[in-house]
Amino acid sequence: MTGPIGVFDSGYGGLTVLKEIIAALPQYDYIYFGDNARAPYGNRGFDTIHTYTLQCVQHLFDMGCPLVILACNTASARALRTIQQKDLPHIAPDRRVLGVIRPTTEMVGTLTQSGEVGILATKGTVASESYPIEINKFFPHVKVHQLACPMWVPIVENGEADGEGADYFVKKYLHQILTDAPDIDTLVLACTHYPILTKKIKQFLPGGITLLSQGKIVAHSLKDYLQRHPEMEVRLSKNGGRKYFTTDDPLIFEKQTEIFLGETVKTEFINP
Repeated sequence: MTGPIGVFDSGYGGLTVLKEIIAALPQYDYIYFGDNARAPYGNRGFDTIHTYTLQCVQHLFDMGCPLVILACNTASARALRTIQQKDLPHIAPDRRVLGVIRPTTEMVGTLTQSGEVGILATKGTVASESYPIEINKFFPHVKVHQLACPMWVPIVENGEADGEGADYFVKKYLHQILTDAPDIDTLVLACTHYPILTKKIKQFLPGGITLLSQGKIVAHSLKDYLQRHPEMEVRLSKNGGRKYFTTDDPLIFEKQTEIFLGETVKTEFINP
C-alpha cells in the first residue's frame, strides 16, 4: 500500500511551501490540509497548538499519508518535537512527521558573512525561541535577531501584498530590525505567508542582504530526505495527484489559493 505526502498548515501559508515541493517533486501525490477554522495558531498556548496539530496530523494519517510535512512555523516550533518523540511511537510508529524550521536553520549559517542573521516571524514563533536554539546547534558563532511582524499575515490574506497599503508595515518592520541590528546580512522569512511579500520586501531592503524564503529550502530538504530514506520513498504514491482540505468554508479557501498557489483548486471540507 502506498499513499500521498501530507502537507499541513494552520491556514493558507503552507501553500507557498507546497508549491515549491510540487515544483521539485511533481511525481508524488499530495494532500494539503489547512486548519483555517482554528487559525491563527500563533497566539495560542503550547498545549493547544500541540493538540490541534496532532489532530490534523492524525487526519492525514487516516487519509493514508505515510509522511506529513508541517508547513507551518508555529506548529513546527510548538508541536513537532512532542509529536515525533512522544506521540508517533504510540499512534503511528511507522509514519513520519517533518517540519520547516530545521531545514531552514541548517542553511542560514552557510549564507551569512557577518555572522548576524534576522528572523521575521509571527509572535508565536518568536516566543518559542526555536530559531535561535536550532541555529545555535549548527552555527554557535551566529548571532540571531528576531522580530514579530503581526501585520504581514492579514496584509497577505486580504490580497494587499502588492498594494501601496503594504508599504508602511513592510518598511516599519525592516527599519526596526535593521536599526536594532545593522550588521545583519541574512534575513529569514520565517512564516510561510511572508514569501507573498517578497517583491515588496526587496523594494525596501538595503543592498547586500540575502532574503531567505523557506519553500525551496524545504523542497530540497524533502528531496534529500527521500533519497536517504528509500524505505519511506517506496511507500509514497506517484500519480501526480493533489487534494485540498480545509476545516473552514471551502469556497473561501479556494479564493485564497489564487494568492498562494497562483491558481484556484477544488477544496473539500473536513471537520477538525
